[in-house]
Amino acid sequence: MPTAKKKQQKKATAKARGLTVAVTGPTGDIGTSLLRALENEKGVDRVLGMARRPFDAAGAGLTKTEYRQGDVLDRESVDALVAEADVVVHLAFIILGGHEESRQINLEGSRNVFEAIAASKAKRAVYASSVAAYGFHDDNPELLTEDVPARGTDEHYYSQQKAEVELLLEEILGAAGKQVYVFRPCIVAGENALMMIENIPYVEMGDKMPAAVRRLFEVVPILKPVIPDNGTPFQLVHHDDVAAALTAAVIGKGNPGVYNLAGAGDLTMSDLADALGWYSVPIPDLAIDATAQIVSRLPFMPAEAQWVNVMRVPVLMDTTKAREQLGWTPQHDARETLERMIAGARGAELIR
Repeated sequence: MPTAKKKQQKKATAKARGLTVAVTGPTGDIGTSLLRALENEKGVDRVLGMARRPFDAAGAGLTKTEYRQGDVLDRESVDALVAEADVVVHLAFIILGGHEESRQINLEGSRNVFEAIAASKAKRAVYASSVAAYGFHDDNPELLTEDVPARGTDEHYYSQQKAEVELLLEEILGAAGKQVYVFRPCIVAGENALMMIENIPYVEMGDKMPAAVRRLFEVVPILKPVIPDNGTPFQLVHHDDVAAALTAAVIGKGNPGVYNLAGAGDLTMSDLADALGWYSVPIPDLAIDATAQIVSRLPFMPAEAQWVNVMRVPVLMDTTKAREQLGWTPQHDARETLERMIAGARGAELIR
């Protein structure tokens, strides 16, 4: 029979053992920052990552991360990932894509993950939702707090799907008695998160332009791209600051629940144009409203076009709860995050 001393030693060892954290979608903009943050978190011993693309964790200097290729649509792969975890972070989602493809990954993939967590030993779930879950509504309050319902916007299917996933999460994990943290970041940007830049039409068309035309933009100052601006403000949050908030949830800081994430300050499209060294041109709200209405009625339009809805009304969030309950202190404000994103885009030769 074990002695009382051995029992105490065993208990102390178990208490000292760090967390095993499973992460879906660790190769995205938020995911890679999270892996780095978990690498430096003393309370985490092991990280299990899974996504569809190849990823060399050791080559990235990550000693805690064990990576495997897999798909959240494959329930067996999800079950295997979650089986050993104390905490599961769900980041696997698609922002730009066809309606059916995004619905499969965002809804059915999430269902697989949530059901696997409910049936596992994991005690805590951390989910990255989005400001888009609130929806782009004219009757939104000036500053959105976490008490505002996540209504989504039907005309913007990513927004509508994010709201649906939150309901799914509550339905499955609420009944399972798990600790659940939900984060609603605004636009995530930074030197390693370039999606906002990548989807500016001029940048998308850049590689398709003849070389002579591209050179004209570079050498003739007056020939610069133009970004329309109706004055609607937006927020940015740096990918490392999002990772810091997720890490706080992983180790159980604060209370489970919903948290808004945004850096200090807000910007307009004119600020983006100025930072790029481009032109901006003011346009009336009426033009944005009319365009959004047209886009909402054209099922053949690409997913990117639906983002015109974002500029119809401000969607600004209050982040007091994350600061007070999680001790979250973002290290980058909106303007610095913008500058870092543009520097990253220049380094990647997306823009000149």
